[in-house]
Amino acid sequence: MGGARRLAIAPALLAALLVAAACGDEGDDGDAGEAGAAAAPFGAACSDVPAEGAGSFEGMMTQPVVTAAGENPLLTSLVEDLELAGLTDTLNTAEDLTVFAPTNDAFTAAGEADPEGMEMMMADPTGEFAALLSYHVVEGQIAPDQLSGEHETLQGATLSVEGSG
Repeated sequence: MGGARRLAIAPALLAALLVAAACGDEGDDGDAGEAGAAAAPFGAACSDVPAEGAGSFEGMMTQPVVTAAGENPLLTSLVEDLELAGLTDTLNTAEDLTVFAPTNDAFTAAGEADPEGMEMMMADPTGEFAALLSYHVVEGQIAPDQLSGEHETLQGATLSVEGSG
């Protein structure tokens, strides 16, 4: 298959990754209260994140990206794919990054939504797949109240984030 087919797959996979990447589930309305929204994560899936120490939200904020993600049980697929894409050193040596980290469920959903497309991207993991993963990374530590808006990704595209808290 040609490059045009491969490029057409990226938005579909990206959509599947972003839909399944949220900490909360479909039933969440995102209302954790005005002060609580920035102070604590919310949603049923957040209960799988360690409350403290390695792999916790606070613990991940102080470690290099791939090291931190490797200690979180929801992000093992992301870590494997970052390693496969050759992005480990780049992300672990960068300072102050914000990662919109797809969970294991997001990678499963993407593979189920378009297995042929995922197989094609994985055939060249340091190419389009690395670019797709880099789309989920923004320079700087972005506070929750500053997430809404447009951000330039490491991939070079603009990521638009809507919502609050």
